[in-house]
Amino acid sequence: MTLISACFTFSGLAVVGLVPPEWWTGPVVWFLLFLGYALDSADGQVARLRGGGSAVGEWLDHVVDCIKTSILHIVVTIAAVRFFALDSLVWCLVPLGYLVVANASFFAMILNDSLKQIAGVRLRQPGQFRWSRSLLVLPTDYGVLCLAFLTLGWPELFMAVYTVLFVATAGHTALALPKWFRDMGRLPR
Repeated sequence: MTLISACFTFSGLAVVGLVPPEWWTGPVVWFLLFLGYALDSADGQVARLRGGGSAVGEWLDHVVDCIKTSILHIVVTIAAVRFFALDSLVWCLVPLGYLVVANASFFAMILNDSLKQIAGVRLRQPGQFRWSRSLLVLPTDYGVLCLAFLTLGWPELFMAVYTVLFVATAGHTALALPKWFRDMGRLPR
């Protein structure tokens, strides 16, 4: 499932970097990224239905996720340079900054879970779901980022939506990192 998911995702990312933005490219990219995202979300469910996942499966899933996230922001930079009517290359700092923030956030979340498991701390407490938190972090969700590609055919709109999502993700990460650091300090030795 992870490899099939990656094929759809990387096909969508190839369109971003190789095809000039037109009205139809955004929906094509979104559809391919959406299929990749749906299959990526389903692979863990399938593993659990089959009696549990494996360490190699989880490792592969996380490595592919990290590569996917990195390449996504790199191809946005490539598309901006190749196809967007930029007055200067300064806007390219947005996807490059997004790349750093997304990878730091992803790594920190994975490391948080690993260190909690090593310390014997339960990862998810029953009844912890809160709608307010879910809505607050929605702009940081990869699925919402995939939706932004619907606007790819209108580069100015795409750059605005993408920039807002970057600022939201950077803000969330800036607030979350100190909290996660404190959480790690409270773990039993």
